[in-house]
Amino acid sequence: MVAYVHSTGHRILSAGAPSAALCRAPRPPAALQRGRRPRQPKLNMIQGEEQPSEATGNVLSLVSRRLKVYSGSSNAALTERVSQLLGNEAPDEVICRQFADGERYIRIVNSVRGCNVFVVQSTCDPVNEHLMELLLMVDACRRAHASQIIAVLPYYGYARADRIIDPDHKRREALTSKLVSNLICESGADRVILVEIHSPQSCGFFDIPVEHIYALPVLTAYVKSQYASFNELVVVSPDTGGVARARAYAKDLQDAPLAIVDKRRPNRTSAEVVNLVGDVEGRTAVIVDDLIDTASTITVAAELLRERGAARVIALATHGVFSGPAIERLSSGLLEEVIVTDTVPVPEHKRFPQLRIVSCASLISDVILRVHEETSHYF
Repeated sequence: MVAYVHSTGHRILSAGAPSAALCRAPRPPAALQRGRRPRQPKLNMIQGEEQPSEATGNVLSLVSRRLKVYSGSSNAALTERVSQLLGNEAPDEVICRQFADGERYIRIVNSVRGCNVFVVQSTCDPVNEHLMELLLMVDACRRAHASQIIAVLPYYGYARADRIIDPDHKRREALTSKLVSNLICESGADRVILVEIHSPQSCGFFDIPVEHIYALPVLTAYVKSQYASFNELVVVSPDTGGVARARAYAKDLQDAPLAIVDKRRPNRTSAEVVNLVGDVEGRTAVIVDDLIDTASTITVAAELLRERGAARVIALATHGVFSGPAIERLSSGLLEEVIVTDTVPVPEHKRFPQLRIVSCASLISDVILRVHEETSHYF
């Protein structure tokens, strides 16, 4: 009599050779046969909700067992808000050190085997250091056998270098946006979550799925809370390339009228206004852009709007990069308010009286949950 041990752990006795039926492992569920993981408990998260409700607490604790959120050093405050909305007090622990020669060392403290890992890192100033840190964190999670690694970039640096535009140099420019997307893919990321990339078509540079988030809901929510009469508003695109974005904001603000600043840029750091298309006289002009870097585009547009009779001028932007002379320009009094999100941290020495910061943590946490649970954004 020979004893055979089944994969379930039970001993099966047989006088001869084991039959195929006895030794065959039980068939897995249909979802696993097709290569998919079992669906996690569904959780509905309301956009803008800053704390999870008690009713969803148990579900959040179940979800968090296989959902790990790690923060790079670029934007720990935003990652902490995202983690809290996902039911965790703080992001999971990661050790990040820098050697004397500037090299980075990354170690994931706890096991991530079989987990969906979300690595949150804005590639803002210093861009190269934060980018390398992101790549090392993704690589560490891959080598630790994470089930799926999702790179979450609230701000995606190098996104503006998305095409070759300098014919005078015989097209000898680097296509940096494509190169960075290749680096993220090759490091081991399975998916990317981006917040309002400079050119949406740049999402096609990635060879992995991309979730593209727009910050419009949180920015227009602030405008709606501060300005009761939408009839006084006019949404302004600071250049012709941002017309589609401005049109979306105008539609969300009860079809507010639209104006366009037609400008030409002599070089990459300055802007020259040519004309204004639309009527802004006596209205509150809302300039809409994806980011504010040196604030050249915003301030030149604001000067033109004041000249054309705008009663007030405010600016909305997803990313407040604020480089070089930006703070001096934005605090000069041309703009009554400058509203940005927290995708890029703004240190105290860069803050000014007109600055308002709204959080996009609820948008990011909602997408993280949907990716983790494999549910659709639309149905």
